[in-house]
Amino acid sequence: MTVTGAPMWAVVPAAALLLVVALLGAVLDGVLATPRAAAGACTREPAASRGWLLPFVETARLLRQRNRETVAPDRLLGRVGSGGLLVAALLMAVVIPVGGRTPADLSVGIVWFNAMDVVLWAAVWLAGWGPNSVHPMVGGYRFLAQALSYELPLMFALTAPAVGAGSLRVADVVAAQEGLWFAVWMPVAFVVFLFSVAGFSLWGPFGYPLGRDAAGGVLAEASGADRLLLLAGRYALLAAGSGMAVALFLGGGAGPWLPGWLWSLVKTLVVLGVLVAVRRRVPVVRADRLAPVAWLVVLPAVLLQVLAVSIVAVMKG
Repeated sequence: MTVTGAPMWAVVPAAALLLVVALLGAVLDGVLATPRAAAGACTREPAASRGWLLPFVETARLLRQRNRETVAPDRLLGRVGSGGLLVAALLMAVVIPVGGRTPADLSVGIVWFNAMDVVLWAAVWLAGWGPNSVHPMVGGYRFLAQALSYELPLMFALTAPAVGAGSLRVADVVAAQEGLWFAVWMPVAFVVFLFSVAGFSLWGPFGYPLGRDAAGGVLAEASGADRLLLLAGRYALLAAGSGMAVALFLGGGAGPWLPGWLWSLVKTLVVLGVLVAVRRRVPVVRADRLAPVAWLVVLPAVLLQVLAVSIVAVMKG
C-alpha cells in the first residue's frame, strides 16, 4: 500500500471533512445526553433541545446571542484564543492521510501534529485570559497544569509508531501497518494517545478546565460567536485526534471491499464515538491528582512500550 501526497488545494476539502466529522461527534454527544447529565453539565445548553438536533439548535442560538462584555477585556487575545482551538485542529488534520491521499504530506508529520498540540496551550490560556475575569483565568491555568501531565506521555505515545515505522512521516506509518496494526502490539501507546486526545480536547476526565466549581472555567464568560468557536474547536480536536489514531495505530485506510478513504472515515467515526461516549461515563480528574498518575505510572509504562518497540525494530532491521 502506498500513500501519496495531494495538491495543496486538497487542504480545503480536508478541512470540510474535519468539520463534518466534528459535527457528527456533536450530534452523537447530543444523542447520548440525558436530562440527568444535562442538569450536571457545566455548559449552558437548554435541556429541552437535547438530541441529534442539539448542535444545530445551539449554533442558531449562539449566532443570535449578543456577546457579553466584562470590564476591560483583552478582546484581541481572547478572540485569538477562542478561534485557536479550531485552527489548531485544522492544522493537525492536514497531515492525516485519508485513504491514499495526504493534504500536507510532511516528512515530519508526527512532529507537526505534536507541535499543534503545544499551540493549544497558548490558545486555551488566551481564551481564559482574554475576558479579564477570575473564572476563565482559573480555567486557563488549570489547562496548563493538566497539559504538563499529559504532554510527555503523548510525545512518547507518538514516538512508538514512529520508531516502529522508522519514519516521522504519517503516510509511512500507515504503510508500515500492512501486515499488523500497531494498536495490536503497541496497546499502551494506543491507549495513552486516546487519553491524550481527550486531554487536549478538554474532554471527559480532562474537563477540569471547564469545571462547575469554577462556573465553567474557560467557558464561564464566553458567549455568542466566541462560545461557538470554543465548542466547535473541542469537537474538531476530537475529530482530528481520532483521525490521527486511525493513521498511527489502526492501519489508516486498510480494509477489505471498501475504498481506502471510506475505511479511514469509518474507523475515525468509531474512535470518535468511543471518545464522545467517555464524556459522561468517566468522572473529571483534578489536575493535582492527575499529575502523580501521569508521571509515576503512565509515563514509565509508555517508555517501556517505546523500549519494546525499539528492540523489535532493531531485531527486524
